[in-house]
Amino acid sequence: MRVGQEEMKSLGVFGIFIEARKIITSSRKIFNQIILSFILPLSVIFLANIEVSDYLLAKIVNNKNNLVETRIHTPKYNEISRLLFSEFAAFLLLKAAYLLLTLIFSLLSTSAVVYTIARIYTGQEVTFSKVLRVVPKVWKRLILTFFTVFAVFFAYNIAAALLLISWIAFMSTWNIGSLIFFFLFVFYVAGLVYMTIVWQLANTVSVLEDSYGFEAMKRSRQLIKGKVGVTVFILLVLVFFHVVVQGAFQRLVVHGFPDMVSRVAYAIVCLFLHATLVLYGHVFHTIIYLVCKSYHNENIDKLALSGHLEAYSDHQEFVPLKGQEDAEPGKLMV
Repeated sequence: MRVGQEEMKSLGVFGIFIEARKIITSSRKIFNQIILSFILPLSVIFLANIEVSDYLLAKIVNNKNNLVETRIHTPKYNEISRLLFSEFAAFLLLKAAYLLLTLIFSLLSTSAVVYTIARIYTGQEVTFSKVLRVVPKVWKRLILTFFTVFAVFFAYNIAAALLLISWIAFMSTWNIGSLIFFFLFVFYVAGLVYMTIVWQLANTVSVLEDSYGFEAMKRSRQLIKGKVGVTVFILLVLVFFHVVVQGAFQRLVVHGFPDMVSRVAYAIVCLFLHATLVLYGHVFHTIIYLVCKSYHNENIDKLALSGHLEAYSDHQEFVPLKGQEDAEPGKLMV
């Protein structure tokens, strides 16, 4: 697909949506293989976690109520206590397994989609067997970026907690204390949203450039300047539909129809919708990366990008991509 520099630079929300649809429909076979291998398991894990968590929490709440109504130090009390402990331990193990598996399949699907789109844009042949060979190598870079982002998010929330404690200790009784808390909360949420879009773009940078970890985040912050509004809007759209799918699954499957056939049918629909959302999310982030580079007049040299991608499969050194300082004028744009 050939898109001129000025056209890519001015690509907005709807333009990004259209480009994502074109990419997926033009290479439906490879994306279907990626969905079945990486994205569908991620969606199954996500929806299964909702179902099993609801079941365990219901049992925990029920046994906790029974414990309150039972005399202490009686055999029945001890039995309920042991059962409650085992159920709570199972719930914690479920969440730990959920987070681990979600992280693994999320990074695998990210690396597979970003690598595939890059090869499509450079006009290279892309096969699922080549994707399978490359994904484990790309995944290592993404995991380092993830741990870096996790550390940043952790430090950010620690700082926010300290600020909240300070507000409770010194400003909660002021006449304008509530107003101060409101503005602090707005700034906190805005910071979370901004760090999220930086993280998403940093994942793409980790795959397509010779940067990962803090360097990928720094590079992401540079690229995203001027396109924050578009990126935030797409993020909010994805979050909205993600919440809709989750709510529909909880209403129609977890707490829905008593007959199994209807529940299974709705579960399949929710599974399909969630997998589609994940795929489009990865495609959106890759296109946003290309749009941001074009916006900053950084031509994407297809030959350099091709060499960078081949380095993954040929065990070569990474080929740095051309940036603004050595970009050639013209229309050599993906």
